[in-house]
Amino acid sequence: MNGNGKNGKTPSTSGTNTPKEGSEGAAVPPQARGSWSSFLKSIASFNGDLSSMTAPPFILSTTSLVEFSSYWAEHPSVFVAPAAEKDPAKRAVLVLKWFLSTLKQQYASRSEKLGSEKKPLNPFLGELFLGKWEDEAGTTQLVSEQVSHHPPVTAYCIWNSKAGVQLQGYNAQKASFSRTINVKQIGHAILHIDEYDEDYLITLPSLHIEGLITGSPYVELNRQSYITSSSGFTAKIDYSGKGWLSGKKNTFAATLYPEGKEKDILYYVDGQWNEGFTIKDSKKKTIDTYDPKVTKTTPLTVAELDDQDELESRRAWKKVADAIVKGDMDTTSYEKSIIENGQRELRKKEKEEGREWERRFFKRTPEYSRFERLAKKMGEQVNDNLTNGVWVFDGEKASQSQPPFRSEGQQDVFEEARETQ
Repeated sequence: MNGNGKNGKTPSTSGTNTPKEGSEGAAVPPQARGSWSSFLKSIASFNGDLSSMTAPPFILSTTSLVEFSSYWAEHPSVFVAPAAEKDPAKRAVLVLKWFLSTLKQQYASRSEKLGSEKKPLNPFLGELFLGKWEDEAGTTQLVSEQVSHHPPVTAYCIWNSKAGVQLQGYNAQKASFSRTINVKQIGHAILHIDEYDEDYLITLPSLHIEGLITGSPYVELNRQSYITSSSGFTAKIDYSGKGWLSGKKNTFAATLYPEGKEKDILYYVDGQWNEGFTIKDSKKKTIDTYDPKVTKTTPLTVAELDDQDELESRRAWKKVADAIVKGDMDTTSYEKSIIENGQRELRKKEKEEGREWERRFFKRTPEYSRFERLAKKMGEQVNDNLTNGVWVFDGEKASQSQPPFRSEGQQDVFEEARETQ
């Protein structure tokens, strides 16, 4: 299903009859159908990054995009499993299994929980999201930070010291409209396994939004993404969604093969990334399956709101989120403007003083040999001009950054901005 009619134009919304199932606005609350229709029309005529648009109240999320980094490791035992495997090919397929297991959480969990995909809050520069998972895998920790606002870039690091596994990366999103909302994800992630001093470069899939006409948006992945390892293996994942007449939602087919030998397939994986999948060996014999209904997610533990710093996401956005839940768009707009105006004042002050915002946990790096070495194998570009640099986790900064993370001037600027409203 595309976001518009076959001619690429938003269908007419005239008439007062209740929409039939599958028709425009079918899943939209009656009182919001007018605003949804106007939103669709504004998308079709909008030039620029769609993330800056204001969506109708019922489609707004209470969650900031900086929290999305947590979706990488909501199954900690699957995340660390490769570290316990001695065979490099089997290790590579376990990395592929882990990556595929994250897709449901990253791209379908919100629509399944909330009824449709919601537009996340745009993080402000310096926004933090910190947490940890505790389960049989031990402690797995997360640090996520908004390291750039123009363009918007989120950097993250997830690690389990007991297993010796670390994932770090950064990403930006570029949204555009062509019959539907298309999102190109820019950036990459690198998984490192200490035991074998092994790296896996992970590229990010493109996506588009289905269900716009009915007002029940959901994410569909498309094209390909890759995982290539320093041990000499490559995984290719092909995504295909439900067509007009046939097919299933969220379908994929993946293969794992020795580097440069795409026809010498060692493992096949296929299924629906939101429902489950099957792993087969080179003879097409099933050797493993994954079912998200069986492999439950581990809850992420975050600090109590009162113990969080003003830069931490849930505390910073609490008043906005509360207003969204109440459907109070006047208060939502007001509280958002407090944060946004405070950020503008900080940027103005930094410019006047000839300095740049100091990132808490990450830094730009002029050297990225791990990426270059692996990216060269698949022709992947760093695209640092689209992400305001290449961002890496700074262990030294992290060791010095213990809560609270109070940044001089931040709260004062927020309060000053509030008083001017």
